[in-house]
Parts: sequence; C-alpha cells; structure tokens
Amino acid sequence: MSDLRRRIFGIGVNSPDSTPASSRDASPAPAQQDERPANSYTVVPAAKLDKLSRKGKNRATKRRNVWIFFVLGGLLGVLVAGFFATSNGGLDKLADMAGLSDMNLDAILDVLPAGLIQEVRDLQTPEKDVVNYDSFAIGLQARSEGVSARYPVIMIPGVISTGLESWGTEEQSRQYFRKRLWGSWSMMRALVLDKTSWKRHIMLDPVTGLDPPGIKLRAAQGFDAADFFITGYWIWNKILENLATIGYDPTNAFTAAYDWRLSYMNYEKRDQYFTRLRNHIELGKQVSGLKVVLLSHSMGSQVLYYFLHWVEAEGYGNGGPSWVNDHIESWINISGCMLGALKDVPAVLSGEMRDTAQLNALAVYGLEKFLSRQERAEIFRRMPGISSMLPIGGEAVWGDHLSAPDDRPGQNITYGNFLSFRQSGNDSANSSTPSSNLTMGQALPYLFAHTQQWYRDATQQAYSRGVAHTRKVMEDNQHIPAKWINPLETRLPLAPDLKIYCFYGIGKPTERAYFYRDDPASSSPGSNSTAGDGDPRVMIDTSHSTPDNFVDRGVIMGEGDGTVNLLSTGYMCNKGWKMKRYNPAGIKVTTHEMRHEPDRFSARGGPNTGDHVDILGRSSLNDLILRIAGGQGDKIETKVYSDIMMYADKVKIYDDEVEEA
Repeated sequence: MSDLRRRIFGIGVNSPDSTPASSRDASPAPAQQDERPANSYTVVPAAKLDKLSRKGKNRATKRRNVWIFFVLGGLLGVLVAGFFATSNGGLDKLADMAGLSDMNLDAILDVLPAGLIQEVRDLQTPEKDVVNYDSFAIGLQARSEGVSARYPVIMIPGVISTGLESWGTEEQSRQYFRKRLWGSWSMMRALVLDKTSWKRHIMLDPVTGLDPPGIKLRAAQGFDAADFFITGYWIWNKILENLATIGYDPTNAFTAAYDWRLSYMNYEKRDQYFTRLRNHIELGKQVSGLKVVLLSHSMGSQVLYYFLHWVEAEGYGNGGPSWVNDHIESWINISGCMLGALKDVPAVLSGEMRDTAQLNALAVYGLEKFLSRQERAEIFRRMPGISSMLPIGGEAVWGDHLSAPDDRPGQNITYGNFLSFRQSGNDSANSSTPSSNLTMGQALPYLFAHTQQWYRDATQQAYSRGVAHTRKVMEDNQHIPAKWINPLETRLPLAPDLKIYCFYGIGKPTERAYFYRDDPASSSPGSNSTAGDGDPRVMIDTSHSTPDNFVDRGVIMGEGDGTVNLLSTGYMCNKGWKMKRYNPAGIKVTTHEMRHEPDRFSARGGPNTGDHVDILGRSSLNDLILRIAGGQGDKIETKVYSDIMMYADKVKIYDDEVEEA
C-alpha cells in the first residue's frame, strides 16, 4: 500500500505520510492591468496571451478529469456491481469472487496511462493542502511568544479515537494478529471480506461483558493509538504536532488509550486501566516535580470523571481525599458529553442515527445489505461502553411533554417529546409503537423493554442516570461506582487547586429528538421478530421532514457540535459546577465556546470548525491547550456565545438548601 500511495499521491522518502509543515502559501499578487495605447487592438498583449493559454489548458484539464473519473469510476463500478449481484450475502460474499482477496492494486495501476496517474496526483495535491492547514503553525507562534513545555500532559481520547488490535492466537484470530480491527484499513478489509469473523471479534460476550472465548482484542497504545483513525484521517495528530513544537515528546506527554467497548468497571478488571492511568500521573509528577495537565475528548471526559472518583475511593484507587488536588494541575475537557449523547438512544434501539436516516434509497439498500439495522443494533449493544453515553438527567434536563429547557421561541414541536411515534398502525397486533410520545424519562424504559435481558442488566447495573437533589445523597453516592459517571449524582473532588477548562463547539445542527414508526420488515411474512426479543421493531420515520429543516428525515435538530447536544457539553460547565452541591471545593471552571465557522473548501472544516471531532484540529483550541500546558492558563477568560445560561436556568434541578452561585 505504501508503494500504491507513492505512485498515486506522490508520497515518498521526501514526502512523509503525515501532515506537511505548512500548507498555506501566500496568495499570488494580482496580475497587473494591461497598459497599452487605445488603438493597439491588433496586438495581443503577453498577459492576455498567457491568460488565453491557461484557459485552454484548464479546458484540457477538465476533459482529462472527465476521463479520470470515468476510468476510476468504472473500476469502482465493477466492485459495486459485484456487491449488488450477491443477493443474500451482502459484502461478506465478495470474498467468494475469484481472486478478490488477492487482488493487487498495483496491477491495476500498471495498465493505466502514466499521465492519468499524474492527473490524479495533481487533483489530490490541493485537497491535501486544504486539509493539512497550518501544521505546526500554532506551536511555532506560541513558541515565539515564550510558551514552552511545563506540565506533563496526558491525553484521554474519545470513542473512535482509539484503535483496537487483535492479540488472539487461536486459529480464527491468527490472520489478524496485531492487526487493528478498529481504526485502520485492516478493519475495512476484514469488514468487507470477512464480516462474520469481524463481528465475532469486535463484539463482547453478552454475559461477561469481556472478550468472547478465543478472542483477544486490546486497545492500541502510544501516540499511534489515537493520532489517526485511518491513514489521512487525523484525530489527535494536530495537537501532537503543536505540543511537540513547544517541547513535548514521549518523556513528558502520554496517551492513555482504553478499550471503549467495555463497561467502566471492566476497564480495571480486565486491563487495570485506571491503575495504569494513576501510575502515569504519579510518574509524570515524580519526574517533573509538577502536577499533571489532563486532556480528555468526548467519551474520554466521562472516563476521566469516573477516574477522579475511583482514584480516591477506598477499596478502589485508595488515593484518599487529597490525591486529585495533589497530582492534577488542570483538566481540559474538550467536547465532553457530560450528560450523555442523545444519538446513543436510536443507535442502540434501532441501529440508526441521522447519518443513516439521511441516506438515499440506493445507499440505504446497500447499507442494509452490508450491515442491517438488526446487526448494527446488536453491535452497539454488545459494546457496553457505548451505553455509558445514554442521556443523563431524564425529564429534569431534557424536558417533558409540554416544554424543554432548550426549546426556541416560536418552535412548534417541543424537544421534550424525545421519541414521537406515527400513530397509524397502533391497532396492529405486531405494532411496537406506544400510544403516546415519550419523554426522555419514558424513552429509556422503552429502550430497555425492547432489548435483551442481558443488555438491560449490564447497562442498568453499570450506569446510573438520575439526579441527586441534596448534599447528603451526593456524599452517599461517592461510594457507589455506578454513580461515578454521573455529574448530577456525584460531586467534583475536594480539590480547590484544580482548574477545569471546558472547550466545545456550538452552532452545528445536532440530533435532539426523533420521529419513529413501525419497521415493516419486522411484521412482514416470514419475520421471526417478536416483542421483547431484542430485534428493532421500530425505525426512524424518514418520510417526515419540514421545509425549514427543523425536522430532517425524522430527526429533529437542535443546538450542539454536530454530535453532542449543547445541554450535555455546556450545562455542568456553565451552571452545574458553579453550585456548591456539585462543586463544594469551589474549583475554578472556565468555559470557552467555539463557534462552528467551517471552511467550505475543507472536508474537515478548516481551522475554525466547531465539529465534535474536527475541533481537535481547530487553531484556537490548539493555542489554548498549549498555553495551559505551558503554565499560562490563568490568562484564559470565559467566552460564552450560545444561550446555554438561559437553557440552564430552565433545567429542573432543585435543592432543599439555599445555594450560592
């Protein structure tokens, strides 16, 4: 594959397969106006001649581009045709196509004209320049202003950020030994050519919540675990580039990768994850003499919040009530889904989310052949860690049938009706839709009623999603592990010297509620689905949309970063942790919202994106991280642009004591 990349994209010894040092060249100066006598019309000026020549070249280039896409599209069409020709097997049947598994892509290139390969390379170069914006530039600027490495830095990635590799040596696993079955092209190949085996490896045992017999998948370690998801799709790489520019390297920066499929208690049971994280932090302080800065992203923020309780709890980390204050300088919470991710509910309930609901009919057909809704729901349920992000707070946070805290003026549909159902068909004996719409407080019981017993038991035992209304209940919860993911049921550590920074994106439409209907396939003749058997019997009603896109193919959109709703990323940072009940030590919390202002020419949004994942490459976020790590975090001010404070004031969480903000 390395040779393939070199031949197509020009990646070689002098062109490393990583982001270049800089991709923004100075804009060329505008061409000077042609100055000539008014009567010299028969003479074609050099500037105009050059312009005409370039115009002709552009036309020729466009013609060549048509042939490029025609030829390459034809090759892709062969594979697509093979897929749709397999009526009963999906993509896994492609393995039966003679010679496909041994196909050498270099052989394809050998029969293509050299000029065609050069054209592909020329087309790819400007795209790479747009994506790989300002590599190292933020670090170089900070370094020029005197910012340098100070505190040890440990990064806790999110869900998709960590690769999972096979260490099994049984016959079924040997072909994948030390290959990544999540987060690499090996995953894609296994998923396409050996789907049954891939599913067997990636899904956990439903009873134990650990590896199935004969299977051994582990989180990749080191910076390679989270810098890129697959080649070219960066996750933490830009942060690593800029940290390195001010003096960080593997001696003072670490990545605490984890197997995000597991329930949090099993992190420690199987992998001793929290013990290892504690050791990383203590080693960092021992070597540097300074406390540690922790960076967490997305689900990683929930994992870290759990750790802050585990490490001090007697019988668990045994660190005592002062450990956090003694060892952690700052917590940088990036896009943390502190109150859960709403899209987790449809993913587990019916194997869907907005990304699948928006597909056209042909793409839906292909996806269903590849991984059906039943298969997708099964995979999500067999990853208990995913269910840690089911929404927290019930109706108190997410609203009731009458209203929700984040309802907007003039809104005809309240977000409080989290799952709305088409009522036609309720007379059918096979209907799974309830007779009324469901609030968040009703939606989770509905979910558990339509999933397997093992899933209900594992999820409800591992995670609590309620609200503690008094300090006494809060203190009691400090000793209950299932409460440790929930910032509405547990307090922050008694660490007055700790600083918390909340950085998250706003202004990108985000899933907020859903319209559902019966799944015709579940009640069709020959269907084996029965109520309560765990198969999805409902599906997102993609036929329902509104002209203003408030409802987009059955998905009601709200405010957030495209993945996590604003109430989840913003409530605790702006109000919850300003209350003594949740923050009795008075830890300083600084919030910096980042508007989603994407570069329309960049597939990843560019330097001003607020997208949930792409924000890790945002210029201003990288600058803030460097300044905190370099000891200048006290200069960062709170910047809130959204209506989160107005929403937070409507969240129905009360106390029986008078509390000061």
